[in-house]
Order: sequence, then structure tokens, then C-alpha cells
Amino acid sequence: MQEPSSLKRVLATLFGRPDEVMLELGAGGELLVAKVRALLSLLVLALPLVAGLGGVDTAQTLVGLGVAVFVNVMAQIWLALARNHRRHHWLPYATGTWDITATSGVLVLLALDDPASGLNSMIVWCFYLLAIAMTALRNDGRLTLYVGSLAIVQYALLVAAVLAVAPRPLLSIDYGTVSLGGQAERLVLLLMMTLLTSTIVYRMQRLIEMSGRDGLTGAPNRAWLLQRLPRMFEAARRDGCSLSIGLVDIDHFKRVYEEIGHIGGDRAIRHVAEHLRGMLGDDEHLARIGGQEFVLVLHCPIGSAWERIDRYRRTLSERPFHPDRGIDPVTLAFSAGLAAFPQDGATASSLLGSADRRVQEAKRSGRNRVIARDV
Repeated sequence: MQEPSSLKRVLATLFGRPDEVMLELGAGGELLVAKVRALLSLLVLALPLVAGLGGVDTAQTLVGLGVAVFVNVMAQIWLALARNHRRHHWLPYATGTWDITATSGVLVLLALDDPASGLNSMIVWCFYLLAIAMTALRNDGRLTLYVGSLAIVQYALLVAAVLAVAPRPLLSIDYGTVSLGGQAERLVLLLMMTLLTSTIVYRMQRLIEMSGRDGLTGAPNRAWLLQRLPRMFEAARRDGCSLSIGLVDIDHFKRVYEEIGHIGGDRAIRHVAEHLRGMLGDDEHLARIGGQEFVLVLHCPIGSAWERIDRYRRTLSERPFHPDRGIDPVTLAFSAGLAAFPQDGATASSLLGSADRRVQEAKRSGRNRVIARDV
């Protein structure tokens, strides 16, 4: 049985907002789902035609053909919207709702003509499973749970409505006998597919999270930062907000390692990381991009960023770090270079380049200082 802490972590991951990298991959997944949906919709066109050739009633064939045409039109609309990369944040929920509701709608139309066909049509019912499975490509656990729950609720309501008004027993030459146990099994299968797909999404989220995090400090790493920065730039430009980058390099860290050893050195890095995290506000970030290098992403003008980082620089150097019992405390300090978006660069590489140039100037000037302008 799973430990409560583990279950809590799983639920927090599934119900939480995915990492930016996951959302970026999910946007590509949404486009892929839209293409698959368009292809499947074309194949749906063949179903009523094949049914008509097989001797199915003409009225049923015409209804199926009309539904297939409508489904194809909607598939092309969803495909056009998905091509606008991450522009419509609501799109995965809208298309997920459409996939489930369209399947339920077809089953309702079948049930109006033959109640047994509405509940025993395996071909149409399997589109519920496809819709749930395709949510894995969007990398959002919330979407999977929503779509799976919607499928269970809609199909349960359909079963309840048909069994309430249709004469018993429900028999059909083409679709067999409808049983309550068989319908309960289908609901259980929908639940199982939802849980299985959620597990896959959770596993993917954990793998992406681990690949985008520094193992020592738990802070985002360089790959995460370079993936996230362009979106931050777009948001700052769109909202007219200030954005400053601070590149922090611990001074004389090789000497620190020699004095307190590798274990103490790792603790020193974690100590600096926790210290820098204390200055972060809402939607601000700290990333570790090298052995003793960190990047701060701050939502403030470069002057305010200088004041904040310089205050933490002074606090860090005034409080000796105690690596372990029996080891003398050491004084930690850092040099930092700042850069403002877009004045000092409009791309991640140019902005980090400006910040790095100022870090090097801080080191040449005696270290343990913060520089925000080119000398």
C-alpha cells in the first residue's frame, strides 16, 4: 500500500500546474492530437458508408454520414486553433470536452433509434478510451482526470437514461443483449483507463522535473532556465513589466572546497542557494547553471535588483557558514553581475552574456560586489 506522503506527492503533481517544459511539450502534443483527430475523423466518414453497404437502414446511414461530416468540420477547426502555439490555454480542455461529448452524442443518436445500439456499440464507445489516452500527449494530469471523469459521468447518465425509459429486456439482433453488469464493466474500464493514463502523465512529469532540476540544491538547472526565459521575455513585453537577470558566482569556491572538503562544499552550495531563495518574490526564480553559479530572475528594474542582491550579499558575508561539527566556520561571499531586459539584451544568450561580463568585472575589481552597469 502506498505511503500517504507518496500519495500526496502524486496527487500534488497531477493536480498542480505542470512545469513550463511540460507545457511546452504539451502544446506540441495538442497539435499532434489535433492531427490525429483530423485523421480519425476522415476514417469516421467511411463508417456510415460501410454500414450502408452492409445493409444497415438508410435513415441510420444518413444520420451517421451527417454526424461524420460535422465531426470532420470541427476537427479542422481544432487543428487550425492548435497551430497557434500556446496561444489558447483553454484549448486542451475544450477539445477534450468535445472528444467526449461528441462520442456521447453519437451514442445518444444511436440510442434514439435502437436503445441497445446506444449502449452496446463497442466501435463508438471505444472513442471514449481514445480520448482519454490522447490526453497523455498534453502532459497535464489535470486534463487527464477531467476528461476521464467527464467520460464516466456522461456515459453513466446515458446508461441511466436509456435503462429508465427503454422497455426491458433490451435486445438487438445486431448488438445483442444489454445487461446492467456489462454497463458497469464499461464504467470500470473507463476508470481504469483514466488511472492508467494519469499514471503515465505523472511518470512523464516526474522525469521532466528530474531532468530540469539540479540534484544538489533542487533548483532549476540551465536547461530549464533556457527553456523558460523566452516565455518570461514574452510575458514581460506583453505586460510591460520590468525583468532583471542576476548572475551570481561564489567567490574563491575552489579554496572553500579545499578547506572544508567536498561534503562541506556541497553544504555550502545548498546554504547559498537557500540564502538566495529568501529574496525571491512571486513568480521569481533561482536556477543553478554551474558548479558555483546561480541565476536570479527578478521582476523589478535593474536598480531595485541591485539593491536586493547587494543586501543579501552583505548578509551572506557577515554570517559565517558552519559546515559541520569540528570544522571551523568559513566566510562565504559572491560576486554578481546584473542585466536588464530588453536594454541589455533581448535573448537569453545576450542577456546572460551581459550579466557574465559584469560578473567578470566584479571579480577583477576585488570580488564580493554587485555590478549592474558596464564600466
